[in-house]
Amino acid sequence: MSKRWFITGSASGLGRSIAEAVLASGNLLVATSRAVLTKKIIRSLSRRRLVTVEAPFLALMASTVIAAMLSAPVICSVAADTPLLEPRNLIVDRSLPKEQANAQIIAARRYDTFWNTGDEAMARGALAPNFVDNTLPSGRPQGIAGPLAASKLMRLAIPDMRCEIEQMIVAGDRVVTHLRFRGHFTGRFGQIQGQGQAINFIATDIYRIAAGRIAENWHIEDNLTLQQQLGLVPK
Repeated sequence: MSKRWFITGSASGLGRSIAEAVLASGNLLVATSRAVLTKKIIRSLSRRRLVTVEAPFLALMASTVIAAMLSAPVICSVAADTPLLEPRNLIVDRSLPKEQANAQIIAARRYDTFWNTGDEAMARGALAPNFVDNTLPSGRPQGIAGPLAASKLMRLAIPDMRCEIEQMIVAGDRVVTHLRFRGHFTGRFGQIQGQGQAINFIATDIYRIAAGRIAENWHIEDNLTLQQQLGLVPK
């Protein structure tokens, strides 16, 4: 269970509750809108005399089309409720408005979940379109493409790589996350074939968040430990 200061409650449980509420209200909206629009379409088609089918069949056709149009957003909203990593320790600046703090926490958790799972949709949802990596490693593309390429490269070497948020600090428009990565080197890294070596290293990221998405990132990884575990440099 993570420790949370100044903002309390289980984020995952809250997310499920919100999703259920959105689904319920969305289904009610779909049903109401379907009935209203069906009546309007039938009246409009009847006045224009564009069709000569019976009313029940016309109502069924209109209702089916409207249901398909209106139900899609509700389905998408529930599908997007993917479990996010929770920080073990969370410290939040008291002066931040709760809405801003929560939005920044969600953006950071979504991006860190991307590193935990490799799910590119998480990264694209967390990063701003003009995202900038301010500590860009040599050879890595700038922008959103950079983290996507780095994740793929790491998972070629460490297919079971997982990430934990050991600490998260939220202050101003910044979120600092202290991450720990674990896994086993069973894949390939360049010309080196892994032999199942245990991988365990840390990283720290500083995110600047704007409009609920990560606009900039400064990061540092314990690359010496990682390279030693991969067998690239002697211990």
